Amino acid sequence: MDIVPRPVTFTRMQDGSPEEFATVKLAERAQKAELPHRIIVALTAIEEEGVGGYQVNRTQHSLQSATRAFRAGEETDYVVAALIHDIGDILAPYSHGELAAAVIKPFVSPRITWILRNHPIFSMYYYAHFVGGDRNVRERFRGHEWFDDAVYFCENYDENCFDPDYDNLPMEHFEPMVHEVFGREPTFG
Repeated sequence: MDIVPRPVTFTRMQDGSPEEFATVKLAERAQKAELPHRIIVALTAIEEEGVGGYQVNRTQHSLQSATRAFRAGEETDYVVAALIHDIGDILAPYSHGELAAAVIKPFVSPRITWILRNHPIFSMYYYAHFVGGDRNVRERFRGHEWFDDAVYFCENYDENCFDPDYDNLPMEHFEPMVHEVFGREPTFG
């Protein structure tokens, strides 16, 4: 039987006691253990946002990205990054790459974090010129050690993942990978 700790009594953190902060830490630990589940829920929730003009919704796009990465033999961290790369589209439409990078940063390499943070800029190469934008805006990163990696990601796992007839693997296929990545001890690297 789980014993639910009593809530703290302080209203300002500076007035808390060591015992109360031990209680808070226990609650935080339980909350953090649920992170993989919350990631999956968030990925499923973006499906409700519709297609935004595309032939697939955001969840289908995410599954297609992850499916392509998985079938290409990418490592688990990379597949999960492909799965969550647009998780921030709804809450951070002007900075969704930064949001996705912030979510995964404690658990993966700096390279994968950099790719996710900058993928919106690199993806512009494929469409910006159609809407009056600069398709070559990614050139500001030319010379960066992961420039070619971001080009590769966007070409293979983003811009081509809007096919309604593609045979996506289901979310359940990726759940163990999400648990592996987001269930590990964070490195804050």
